[in-house]
Amino acid sequence: MLETLEVAYGPQTAVVWMNRPDQRNALDPRMIAELTEVFGELSHDGDVRAIVLAGRGKAFCAGADLNHMRASASAPSEANRADALALTTLLQLIYTCPKPTIARVHGHCLAGGMGLAAACDIAVAAHEARFGLSETRLGLIPAMISPFVLRAIGARAAGRWFLTGEQFDAAEAWRLGLVHELAPADELDARVNELLGAFMMTSPEAVADCKVLVRDVAGSQIDEALMEETATRLAARRASADAREGMASFLEKRKPAWVPEQSQ
Repeated sequence: MLETLEVAYGPQTAVVWMNRPDQRNALDPRMIAELTEVFGELSHDGDVRAIVLAGRGKAFCAGADLNHMRASASAPSEANRADALALTTLLQLIYTCPKPTIARVHGHCLAGGMGLAAACDIAVAAHEARFGLSETRLGLIPAMISPFVLRAIGARAAGRWFLTGEQFDAAEAWRLGLVHELAPADELDARVNELLGAFMMTSPEAVADCKVLVRDVAGSQIDEALMEETATRLAARRASADAREGMASFLEKRKPAWVPEQSQ
């Protein structure tokens, strides 16, 4: 039984609701373990093609649970290391999930919450959302989330916000590239649903391959070896059943087989 999450299923979609509203969905060991379990299951669920991560209450996620952090201060170093590795395991699981992932951000999105948003493929935020990396104000560093936040906003911007611990608004998060789209709070779900609808038009296999392509090619030197590698990937994809179906459906002026009936 899930204690800190709710999972709502729609047509070929799942919304994972962080459900600790009184704690502003702060991350404690139980929530991290449950998120890891649920994302692991959804990654292999053939009935789910896209996943939304959202938060109940007034905040998306306010970072780490401070009561747990206070207790961790006196814990053995090995226990603290295991605790940290649990979070980075979760972030890597979301980042490498073969299904497209969308962060639905409202209210506060701080510290570990920013890590969750950065690990997702797409982040959509309400205009009033607030972001921040407050670790240095607690004598800490954003170590476990740093690979994902750096990938999202770059080293220069990350250094600025890592160091000061200041909060910034949704417009700045959009400017930095952490957030892809902004919406009024009452239109947030509608925009997320539009994205889910867009994913229903795409080949699940091609989407999964595209996610791997982005991870593998980003930052690579553009040279002959890379050109050979990308050509090989395209050749393999062209020979796939989904590619044949996609080309046939286009020429026959019909929707491909992977589009749900309600979307046709």
